[in-house]
Amino acid sequence: MIFVYYTGVLVLTFFLMEGVTWCTHKYVMHGFLWMLHADHHRPGHGFFEKNDAFFLLFAIPSFLAILFGALGGHYLLQAAGFGIMAYGAAYFLIHDVIIHQRFKWFTRSNNFYIRAIRFAHKMHHKHLDKEEGEAFGLLYVHRKYRRKTKKPPHHA
Repeated sequence: MIFVYYTGVLVLTFFLMEGVTWCTHKYVMHGFLWMLHADHHRPGHGFFEKNDAFFLLFAIPSFLAILFGALGGHYLLQAAGFGIMAYGAAYFLIHDVIIHQRFKWFTRSNNFYIRAIRFAHKMHHKHLDKEEGEAFGLLYVHRKYRRKTKKPPHHA
């Protein structure tokens, strides 16, 4: 039965991370730590960005939850740490690989969801300064962006 709770906490944490990420992106990255995030909105910075330091904001709590959960027998805490880690892996894959193509792994991804994520992110990046931003989330794409993304023609 603990496996069910463990899995539930992991999955719940994964989905809650979208809200945590949205708030962090809007109020921290586009707020008092803009100096670390600004280069992400401005082209020509090279492969690495100051913005890459934000992975620590999520990696450290994830690592500590996994560590202390395992060492102390608090397996639900450990599950939450793995949920944060899973979201971080999804974030990396979608944001850095699929959207920004910092790694050329899935350059031909063209399904409706991926196009909607790319469009929403493009709308976010059209703002070069920290004010007037939009689309701060990652995995959840608001319907206004989904509606503007054309569905591909259905082939039989």
